[in-house]
Amino acid sequence: MHWLKRWLVPIYYYGTWPIRASSGWLLARQGRCPIGVVVYHRVADHDLTPWTCPTDVFCQQIHWLRRRFELISLAEVQRRLRERTSYQPAVHISFDDGYADNARFALPWLLEQKIPCTYFVTVEQLQSGCPFPHDRTSGYCLPVHRPEELRRLADAGLEIGCHSYSHRDLGAVTDPAVLKKEILQSRRELEQILDRPVRYFAFPFGQLKNLNPEAFRWVRQAGYEAACSAYGVYNLPGRDWFHIRRIPADGWLLRVKNHLLFDPRRFFDPLPLRTAESELPHLVDPPMG
Repeated sequence: MHWLKRWLVPIYYYGTWPIRASSGWLLARQGRCPIGVVVYHRVADHDLTPWTCPTDVFCQQIHWLRRRFELISLAEVQRRLRERTSYQPAVHISFDDGYADNARFALPWLLEQKIPCTYFVTVEQLQSGCPFPHDRTSGYCLPVHRPEELRRLADAGLEIGCHSYSHRDLGAVTDPAVLKKEILQSRRELEQILDRPVRYFAFPFGQLKNLNPEAFRWVRQAGYEAACSAYGVYNLPGRDWFHIRRIPADGWLLRVKNHLLFDPRRFFDPLPLRTAESELPHLVDPPMG
């Protein structure tokens, strides 16, 4: 399947280019440009898991993003959604999980370049230093950040967000005790570790099946300013500014181009406009080619 995508993505990308170019021009004139929020997990050149981006590919992607998009903060994403105006293609960069390898190159480089980034970490791994269960299941033992290192990154200007307490799939969880620990308690403990407010939450896994309305309500009631998913659609002016939709960016450069340059498939959102206040139906995830 991987080789098939490598073959099909260029055909789809270049075949739909006339539609992409014309729609991008029109949306910019109307102030309705989509805002892409991309999510990485780990940038490294060893133990190349499916959720690892090699450093040279990461650099290619960031250089391309800087040429084609305005790189903005998560707060600015929300402002544009709230004010229903977006006159320029824009992207925000985020990371999930909290792999220590990101501190070797990716995070210092982004900070040096003054590129806004939100870094979502899981509290249990941060406190214990234990690898993620999904890594151990796949045969990897990848180091995670420790509190001292994360505090230094926060002091350097990195926006730290919460990625739940234990990286648990919250899609079917309605137990108040579990939601309190994963969403509210995790924020309080992370704020104590960092000695600063934690403003944003990202759902583990982030696909449609990993979301539910009760969890969204807990995120809002816990005082977060935004809840982030990762099922691969754009943020459009007029959509709910509390729910930030994200697009995975761990793949090769052309795949990221395909995702971000006005892909017709990514304008459609299968969720209601105000996900934090309405029911989230069980839907099939959109294509991620």
